[in-house]
Amino acid sequence: MLMLRRGLRVQALALVIAGVALILAPGWVLHGLFGQPPLKESAWERILGIEALCLASLAVLLSRRLGELWWWAWSFEFLAVATAVVAVLNAGFGLGPHQPAGLWWLLAGVSGAVALWLLWGLSRTARESPP
Repeated sequence: MLMLRRGLRVQALALVIAGVALILAPGWVLHGLFGQPPLKESAWERILGIEALCLASLAVLLSRRLGELWWWAWSFEFLAVATAVVAVLNAGFGLGPHQPAGLWWLLAGVSGAVALWLLWGLSRTARESPP
C-alpha cells in the first residue's frame, strides 16, 4: 500500500501546483509561459484550478484511508490515464500549425508517469489485501 499511498500524494501535489497556478495566474501560466491561445474569459481556467484542488484533497483523503478504501484509487488511475490520452491526442492531432505543444506533452508525461505509478501501487495493493 505504500506505493499506492505515495502515488496518490504525488498526484495530489501535481494537482495542487496546477490548481494554484490556474487560480492565481491563469493568463500568465497558460498564455505567457506555455504560449496557449487566450480564451475570452479566464473563469473557465480558474474553475479548472478549483476542481484540481478539490481532486487533490480527495486524493489525500483516500491516501489516509487506504486500508479500507484502496480500490477507490482506480478513479484516480482513470483520471491520470484519460488525461494523458487526451493530452497526447491533442498534442499530436489537435493543434494548429505553429501552435506550441510543450504544455500538452508536459501534461501527458506527468499524467502518464502518475498513471504508471498508481497502476504499480494498485497491483501491489491488490496482492496484499484483495477487495
